[in-house]
Amino acid sequence: MSYTVGIDVGSTYTKAVVLSEDRRIVGRAMEPTGFQLGQVAERSQHAAVTEAGLSTDDVDYVVATGFGRHQAALSDVHVTDLTAAARGAAFLFPGTRTVLDIGGQTMKASRLDDRARVKSFRLNDKCAAGTGAFIEKTARYMGYGTKEIGPLVATSKDAVEISGVCAVFAESEVINHLSQGTAPADIMHGAITSLAGRSVQLMKRVKMEPEFTLVGGILRFEKMIGVVREQLQAEVNVPEGDLAQFTTALGAALLGRRRLEKLAEEGGDRALEVARA
Repeated sequence: MSYTVGIDVGSTYTKAVVLSEDRRIVGRAMEPTGFQLGQVAERSQHAAVTEAGLSTDDVDYVVATGFGRHQAALSDVHVTDLTAAARGAAFLFPGTRTVLDIGGQTMKASRLDDRARVKSFRLNDKCAAGTGAFIEKTARYMGYGTKEIGPLVATSKDAVEISGVCAVFAESEVINHLSQGTAPADIMHGAITSLAGRSVQLMKRVKMEPEFTLVGGILRFEKMIGVVREQLQAEVNVPEGDLAQFTTALGAALLGRRRLEKLAEEGGDRALEVARA
């Protein structure tokens, strides 16, 4: 049995996935990225491999992705997070044609062809109001931690409007709502609705086509899923549990598996030995 590893060095969290030869996830790990990107990539890979009951010697190929992918010294190759997210989303939901990936510092929309290749994409990384960081910052400003966002917004009666297209202006709106005695849950709901609106606009810019698959850390908040679904007026695919956060790392591991198969096709056992060296 051979194994590949995908490492997604994201701006907020670094994720690693160990994939078996029969394309099963046998190990995974996640930890805050911090500033030492090379070290966190190595730690995440080690933790995922350990969870799988393996050692690094058992791993045949490592693919790194994410904004810090070039710092992952143990990787055999680097790929863009757009490519990896597309491959991971299409593996989980083969009918995927549009992917929305909302992370801590970026939001990306991609339109795929029937082979899970990216045909068109758009990024929103110029302002925090269009990323998950805005949601977490809004919660912290009101005195809530990230883990409290889901339970908090679940109690909302109605979302207040937050229309600022800049994080600074949006934060001013949050302050104004608080001064007027607006419930924090409704403010949080408004922030999520604002982010969802931006995400749908980004999807429209890539000429979105169904099926829609949503990935990224922000999707651990169920309210975000519901609001995007409502604004799209369509069903959406969302990986189960916390797999939405690991989809890009999964895609990287799948690309590693494909690379091994191509090496084997081109050079047989000798190519596989070279890949493992």
